[in-house]
Amino acid sequence: MPANLPPQYYDLEREYSKERDPREKLRLAEEMLRIMPKHKGTTHLQADLKTKISKLKKQIVEPKKAGGTRQTTLQDHVEREGAGQIILIGPPNSGKSSLVDAFTNAEPLIADYPYSTREPLTGMMDFKHVQLQLIDTPPIAADRYDNYLSNLIRNADIVTLVCDLADPKMIENVNVVIDRLEEKRILLKPHANEHHEDPSYKIQKTIICAHKEYEDESGDQLARLKRRFPDYVIVATSILDDVSLEQLKQAMFVSLGVMRIFTKQIGKEVDLHDPVVLPIGGTVEDAANAIHKDFGQKLKFAKIWGEGKFDGQRVKSDFVLSDGDSVEFHI
Repeated sequence: MPANLPPQYYDLEREYSKERDPREKLRLAEEMLRIMPKHKGTTHLQADLKTKISKLKKQIVEPKKAGGTRQTTLQDHVEREGAGQIILIGPPNSGKSSLVDAFTNAEPLIADYPYSTREPLTGMMDFKHVQLQLIDTPPIAADRYDNYLSNLIRNADIVTLVCDLADPKMIENVNVVIDRLEEKRILLKPHANEHHEDPSYKIQKTIICAHKEYEDESGDQLARLKRRFPDYVIVATSILDDVSLEQLKQAMFVSLGVMRIFTKQIGKEVDLHDPVVLPIGGTVEDAANAIHKDFGQKLKFAKIWGEGKFDGQRVKSDFVLSDGDSVEFHI
């Protein structure tokens, strides 16, 4: 049975054969496996690729052997925590680490020289009783790209591209970031529903953080950024301005496309500490199933409280909820 592999597979295969960095070879092998048609004609090819992927992973995480070189620990995967995973990327000294420091309990190295961040660092950010995971990353430049970044960026829910309004070469440096990612078949776009004819490309929904707002006194840099990214959500921020930081948190949360649903036991107050997080458009039944897989089947009706609703309004399981609604389940 013929394999009928797409042309993009052969492009990746050629890159794989030339590549020497094990992390990049791993990314290419995983991408080849992803776009490969799954049928009997590719069974042996799938098995071969899986073997290569396994060997590459062992090579990357393997400690130093006698007479050999030391391999660094595997950094291209961060276990997802909270309601969403948001990765911060940008040119050197753009301010990613200062934002992660302001938003989380993580303690990134913050310095006024480039490349102070050498490996990914995670932290949990609280936004209106919801925990969001932030990933701080090493900078991307014409002469610097850590290959493990590709998988981190591909696997995140959204990207926040941090731009330095104090940098006279801001647009040029941001363009370098975008070009380097395109080389890795990652396209930063304002919407997640965009598509590319080549399935090996990953579309990543992106918002723009225009950082160091107070150093752009004329506003010219922000205006340039808006012209460069006319369709993107752009939030101007400063570490000195708490309001702007809250606006960035809000933009991150909204970009995830999720909503907070609070639960209420019969005869008790609403629990505001641990909301159920659902995709926008989720129903009462979805909220019930998120609490327990059998809960939705036993549900008879629910009462809800929220903006634009009557307090204690009785609804059925298919009722579509809104962010901030409180639900009292009756089984």
